[in-house]
Amino acid sequence: GDAEYGEYLSAECTACHLKDGTANGIPSITNWPEEDFVAALHAYKVKLRPHPVMQMMAGRLSNEEIAALAAYYATIQN
Repeated sequence: GDAEYGEYLSAECTACHLKDGTANGIPSITNWPEEDFVAALHAYKVKLRPHPVMQMMAGRLSNEEIAALAAYYATIQN
């Protein structure tokens, strides 16, 4: 994935997830391994993971966008 594109796309993520990696009731997604991030978003996309907001958000993302977000969040500097 293209981390720069992922950073651009991350604005929607940071509406809920904190960029600094803190988790105040919403899990942190910073510094996740890329394959774990991709697997989680695909699980939301096909509704294997139950969370209506995340299912909606992931459902709108292409595979390229998911890969870009995974690349960005795997290496984000706090």
